Amino acid sequence: MVTQPAFTHDRAGTPAAAWAASPRWAAARDLVLPSTRSRLVVVGAHPDDETLGAGGLIHAAACAGWPVDVVSATAGEGSHPGSTTHSTEELAVRRRAELTTAISLLAPSATVRCLDLPDGGVADDVAGLVATLVEVIGIDGDRVLLCAPWRHDGHPDHEAVGRAAAVAAVRTDAQLLEYPVWLWHWGGDDDLPWAETSTLSLAESARAAKRAAVAAHATQVAPLSDRPGDEVLLGPDLLAHFDRSTEVFIAREAPVEDDSLDLVHREREDPWQVDSPYERRKRALTLASLPDETYGRALEVGCSVGALAVDLAGRCDDLLALDASPEAIRLAQRRTSSLPHVEVRLAHVPEEWPDGTFDLVSVSEVGYFLSPRQLDEVVRRSRAALTERGHLLLCHWRHQPVGWPLAGPAVHEAFLDAGLSTGLEVLVEHQERDFLLHVLGAPR
Repeated sequence: MVTQPAFTHDRAGTPAAAWAASPRWAAARDLVLPSTRSRLVVVGAHPDDETLGAGGLIHAAACAGWPVDVVSATAGEGSHPGSTTHSTEELAVRRRAELTTAISLLAPSATVRCLDLPDGGVADDVAGLVATLVEVIGIDGDRVLLCAPWRHDGHPDHEAVGRAAAVAAVRTDAQLLEYPVWLWHWGGDDDLPWAETSTLSLAESARAAKRAAVAAHATQVAPLSDRPGDEVLLGPDLLAHFDRSTEVFIAREAPVEDDSLDLVHREREDPWQVDSPYERRKRALTLASLPDETYGRALEVGCSVGALAVDLAGRCDDLLALDASPEAIRLAQRRTSSLPHVEVRLAHVPEEWPDGTFDLVSVSEVGYFLSPRQLDEVVRRSRAALTERGHLLLCHWRHQPVGWPLAGPAVHEAFLDAGLSTGLEVLVEHQERDFLLHVLGAPR
């Protein structure tokens, strides 16, 4: 992959005919709507991105009876910065209306949402965009096909939206497709990751609907007026890239690294205020809820800065504490440095689950930072890792963390359902307004 050159829409780019003539299209896979998915969420940086890059997919999903949600990060108010006839506010109003009209032509029942992030400034609020996309996708992400601009499209807003969608896909288990827009203008044969490229064949009805939807973005495909600064942005040469009999998507690119929790620990050494009265009392209740005075080998999943690890260390012979954040590991190792029977290890669960069995498995304040599929696997592995008389300790905040699909009650419900079906029973249950606590174990 080469570094994208600087480009503008009004400079000559790669002709559509040059792209069409590439012999490498023969290697692209055919894309069909996956049978494992049943809902489409399409996100764009500006109104018209979704139509240009994925209008045919939107139409195909709607024709298949899928619910369709379309999200535009910005209203595209910065498209004509030199206009003397339209203010940014007026452009925003027009472009939102164009988005609604265009999507109604592709998928009449689709929901359309414009987030009104600053045009040109999406990169400043990627975390907020991730949170919104996670909310839109919800807890059934394993049924969602998520489609977003390509992370290497050459436009900062497109790339920021692509990164946000990639993180949202990881957190929700949505299947991610990425669509290029500006690549067709600035790029060439060597810039498309052909091994990850698929093409969706468009029926003539889909092409006609897409042409009508493109035309609905009048502020972009026609001049605002005959005055300077109101020139057309998407001329015939640019639009030719999107009037193909196929749409092009990139899939299976390496998952984005979601370092949000590591960033939390880098920004603050005590992000969860572990020495506050609330946290101290919660840990005291947690320790008091353990049925056995001592345990042999214990596992803590999600140790953060190590406050609970210090407390658990006093109740077990050996403790293995895991976390996926390198900064959290550094802080936890410092906190437990005087405890030789405590090992603090960097690990991403469930993929890097430790070997062996444990007399105590603690999953505290971490379950809602997993995707639903990851949580299911952690539940399974936790149960399998328990010794015959071992205990499973759960403690989670009851409220909805911003940016993740699961909340504490759903996490506990998953463990309770699996535990009760595999021979465990609830030994301890404690509920308060702000947190839940359960201890599961075999009947004694």
